[in-house]
Amino acid sequence: MQPRYLLFGASTLAALAAGAQQRPNIIYIMCDDMGYGDLSCYGQQLISTPNIDRLAQQGMRFTQAYAGSPVSAPSRASFMTGQHTGHTHVRGNKEYWSNNNTMKYGNNTDYALVGQEPYDTAHVIIPEIFKDNGYTTGMFGKWAGGYEGSVSTPDKRGIDEFYGYICQFQAHLYYPNFLNAYSRSAGDKAVKRVVLDQNIQHAMFGDDYVNRQQYSSDLIHQHALNWLDKQSKDKPFLGIFTYTLPHAELIQPEDSILEAYKGHFCAERQYGGDKGSRYNPTNIAHAQFAAMISRLDMQVGEIMKKLEEKGLAENTVVIFTSDNGPHEEGGADPTFFNRDAKLRGLKRSTYEGGIRIPFIVSWPGQVREGVTSDHQFAFYDLMATFCDLAGIENYEQRYRNPRLKNDWFDGISIYPTLTGKGTQKEHDHLYWEFHETNMLGVRMGNWKMVVNRGEVHLYDLANDLHEDHDVAAAHPEVVKKMKAFIKQDHTDSQLFRVTLPQ
Repeated sequence: MQPRYLLFGASTLAALAAGAQQRPNIIYIMCDDMGYGDLSCYGQQLISTPNIDRLAQQGMRFTQAYAGSPVSAPSRASFMTGQHTGHTHVRGNKEYWSNNNTMKYGNNTDYALVGQEPYDTAHVIIPEIFKDNGYTTGMFGKWAGGYEGSVSTPDKRGIDEFYGYICQFQAHLYYPNFLNAYSRSAGDKAVKRVVLDQNIQHAMFGDDYVNRQQYSSDLIHQHALNWLDKQSKDKPFLGIFTYTLPHAELIQPEDSILEAYKGHFCAERQYGGDKGSRYNPTNIAHAQFAAMISRLDMQVGEIMKKLEEKGLAENTVVIFTSDNGPHEEGGADPTFFNRDAKLRGLKRSTYEGGIRIPFIVSWPGQVREGVTSDHQFAFYDLMATFCDLAGIENYEQRYRNPRLKNDWFDGISIYPTLTGKGTQKEHDHLYWEFHETNMLGVRMGNWKMVVNRGEVHLYDLANDLHEDHDVAAAHPEVVKKMKAFIKQDHTDSQLFRVTLPQ
């Protein structure tokens, strides 16, 4: 059920009357488990990413941008809700699938219901705001904001067209049994499953798996391009492209992209597979991972080309980022590809490596070209930023739910940094918590606090980017202040519990 407090404001109606063409389109490309150093423009030396590098040259590249969380579902929730993980409802990867509730696809057994913990329907999310303000909305890739049939699925949360994975666990298979889809224009009443008929003729794991041909990454990307083909200058659009590359499993078509990396590395890695996690084996894990990054880069290039062909490039903000730090599942080897070891920690960690991510913004004529920014911000700042980009004024007042005692909006727009217009406000600190590893993180200027199972560690990032030297004992006043931020930001969650420092 969509919130009933969504109303067109006077400024929105005026903008619509003046002509929607003047409002910029937004394409938000968020890939899956790409580390800070996995792109050439961020120092990667083993993988080619010319299209994303070009995007950075045409716009602004951020060096201190942060995900909402060190894992997928809560990081996406932080983006969608404009809330940090001390406030947002979804703070972990809570699953809704069971071995006691299955069905058959050919000879393959799969779950009859899949998905994650739903977003709180009492709090507005970005596509609902944009739909309410006259934007066409499309989402292609991973949803992870509610299980099938729940109160929070794309059709119920402001999305006009969706194609991809409702469930992030299903996304472990790049050749799945089914994907999910919804199209308002086609008259769909709810999200449905789209069975991949060729795939289900073959096994989900083992030797026969390589005979599957319907590759989800290509299918999702093609649906995104088809959706872009339907857009025009007459109505602004918001595209949320949550592509699954380069998340494990490390499998893809045997085409020229993969061939370019076969035998390319002096050391290869073999991976025997994990049937329970749905990660199929590979004998060329390094080549697979590198090719997945390059495949994603090719897709970004095709998105930019489509915008140019449609005459939409000049009025479209394009953002590229990752949902969290690098993974080591399915045979992935972040140590091999990030040999400079600038950041400590991986996915699931609140050390810098788990949460600091690549972030690039291009908007011709509006965002300065070839600029590198060290402005500190996190995903929960993007709701405010998107609203500023679209000219949606007073979004907090308009969309705050009066039925809630506290309906948190934690973001500060980075629009002034992007455009040079206005004065950039800054957070006095940034905040993260993650129950699975029982970790918290706080950044205050160059100070970084990591709380691991209640134990406090303090680092000076200006002199210790790798977070090797704990200086908590030498700076009790800083520790005290940052502990106060934790007490201020944390609200209790029955689903996602963490240990607070004493």
